Amino acid sequence: MRKLIKTYGFLLVLLVSSALWSQDTNRIFKIGNDHYAQGRYQEAIDAYTRILDLNQESAELYYNLANANYKLNNIGPTIFYFEKALQLDPSDSQIRNNAAFAENMKIDAIETLPVNAVKRAISKIVTLLTADGWAVVSIVLIFIFVLSFLGYYFIYGTAKKRALFTIAMVSLLLVFASVIFAYTAFAKAKNDNPAIVFAAETEVQSEPSLSSTLVFKLHEGTKVQVLEEVNNWHRIQLIDGKTGWLLSADIRLLNNF
Repeated sequence: MRKLIKTYGFLLVLLVSSALWSQDTNRIFKIGNDHYAQGRYQEAIDAYTRILDLNQESAELYYNLANANYKLNNIGPTIFYFEKALQLDPSDSQIRNNAAFAENMKIDAIETLPVNAVKRAISKIVTLLTADGWAVVSIVLIFIFVLSFLGYYFIYGTAKKRALFTIAMVSLLLVFASVIFAYTAFAKAKNDNPAIVFAAETEVQSEPSLSSTLVFKLHEGTKVQVLEEVNNWHRIQLIDGKTGWLLSADIRLLNNF
């Protein structure tokens, strides 16, 4: 009985603490919004950042942080926080529109490598669902295949058997396709390690050393893909395929909280 009372007491304390924690973050968020409304953008940023320091995040919080940084012309943080907001809520049209508008702040104009129509179409299909989503589709299609095959085996009638056989074969082909899409989506998510350049200007070297050859320069707000890390260096790749090494301190990883 005493153990049960202690358990309920612990849960009660946990619930009360959680409620107080939520009230505190809501209060700070409102303070940040008030600062923003009155044009005190740095104070708004400081308030929003305090919520991040409490290990709390949301698309709305990142969106407000991006807008406040935009008002102060902080290119790197603006792009970074819009990207973070889109990670949590990619379907929000307002976030997408503001993020697209903020792209005009960037100095570097990098063109995407051309992709043929077939690869582009496959990429669009793969991104419709996550790896887990495609796995669920595969299971449903397997279920349809099994039912259709059993129906074909037990039901009499040429027309019905032909229809069930067709459904079974089509669903089987779609199973293979969805499995491939699931694997592709998983591999893409696993290898996706984006970052935003925070340095006003950074030099990209051919090797992880300041004495190596300078390959090109990047500026604040440019999005890169991180391929590997060696000590205090990151090897990055641009959307045009160019690669090189830059100092870790010059970028901020988007997948880190």
